Amino acid sequence: MRGDRRMRVLYVSAEVAPFAKVGGLADVAGSLPHALRSLGVDARTIMPAYAMVESNSSLDVETVIEDFPVIMGNGEVQPAYLKKIDHEGGPIYLLGTNRWFTESVSSETLYRPGGEMHAFFCAGVLRAMELLGWIPDILHANDWHTGFLPVLLKQKAGPAWGSTASVFTIHNQAYQGEFGLESLDWVGLPHYLFNYTQVEAWGRVNFLKSGCAFADHTTTVSPRYAEEIQTREFGHGLEGLMQHLAFTGRLTGILNGIDYDVWNPATDPVLASRFTAETIEGKALCKMDLRARLGLPESEGPIAGMVSRLSHQKGFDLILEGAERLFDQGLQLVIQGLGDPAMVDAFQDLERRFPNNFRLVNRFDPDTANRIYGGSDMFLMPSAFEPCGLGQMIAMRYGTVPIVRSTGGLRDTVQDEFNGFAFHERSAASLVEAVRRAMNAYKGDQWSTIRANCFATDFRWNGPAEQYLETYRRALESRNPERYHELLGERSA
Repeated sequence: MRGDRRMRVLYVSAEVAPFAKVGGLADVAGSLPHALRSLGVDARTIMPAYAMVESNSSLDVETVIEDFPVIMGNGEVQPAYLKKIDHEGGPIYLLGTNRWFTESVSSETLYRPGGEMHAFFCAGVLRAMELLGWIPDILHANDWHTGFLPVLLKQKAGPAWGSTASVFTIHNQAYQGEFGLESLDWVGLPHYLFNYTQVEAWGRVNFLKSGCAFADHTTTVSPRYAEEIQTREFGHGLEGLMQHLAFTGRLTGILNGIDYDVWNPATDPVLASRFTAETIEGKALCKMDLRARLGLPESEGPIAGMVSRLSHQKGFDLILEGAERLFDQGLQLVIQGLGDPAMVDAFQDLERRFPNNFRLVNRFDPDTANRIYGGSDMFLMPSAFEPCGLGQMIAMRYGTVPIVRSTGGLRDTVQDEFNGFAFHERSAASLVEAVRRAMNAYKGDQWSTIRANCFATDFRWNGPAEQYLETYRRALESRNPERYHELLGERSA
């Protein structure tokens, strides 16, 4: 199955854009395999067969394996099937069953309590590939939903998978997938594999920790975040494990990219006027259109946008605290997002009190999101922590200047007063001061230079894909040296 010199990678994710999306993980899962294929990798993707994807009449969904059993750890046999969509030169496999994945994808269904659904998905992925006769060199699992894949690969998968290396990517360490001890029974693993005494004391099993501990290599989505998760402030209880992985050379931070074909103001069909860095006048028309659609009055001042989940992590508490001071500077603010009901109420009240300065779009609406990216002058991301962040990259692609708190991937991508504005202290006062500096630049000659630098900053997937390929090679070298040398065109010693 591995007779050629083309590396085989199976990318496993609970969400994949554009088919099913809750957060940034979906965007990465939809883009990185495509970038890997451009480097000559046979990269394929597998995700759950959500009913909303299977029933989408615009998709050509093909049945690959009509029915096969997945044996759960407790002996229960769960029927499964495998379907496929051809997308951007590579297959997207859909692993389905009659018990789960029947609802529309949302944060509630994707991140629901209980790990049995995700244990099934992990076990089913391995069995489906065995029946398909396609065993990858690299099994690339993502976030806690797939945390047991590296465990199963080493402890349960059998000789078919003995030469496959695993890479596990942390997209957000705050979400770890902690469940009761019955999780071990669902995947058929003895308690001693997880330090039985410690697990019994906690009474919990941690899916994300399991993936990191058993993977041949762990990555996260920016170099700075790889450093931060080794500290108590950002480690969420796993800082000791992260320090160990870093010390042993098994932790790497690789900055995410974005798809420049998807995010392109020169071709974006929802914008009132398409534009580039050279035809920037079109952006002014997008700004007028955004105001008109949301009922904001014309103003000489700038518009700042936000597209995000309403939560304290994303810094919306700072926005609420500093809003009046922001509006006093002449700023108009547009926020699109779902999330914390208390924050929704607070922002709706803010809109009633400041109808000339603020609008909340409290729904999931990709077209409005694109109009905010295209029509805003500034983009706010005052995050408490941000593993990578895609919003600031998309904003810069649209010539919209980001104002960010310098943490995680935001620190890796935004240089203060070069391609954006950054502040360090997590306070409303620091946010307001950063906006004040941006407002001064907006009124002067500096703005056009900063905006041009935004357009010029390159966040394509080419570089990150090369880094992932090197990470795969390192993982494979330790797991299967013979295959590693074969892929390099060398003879094994």
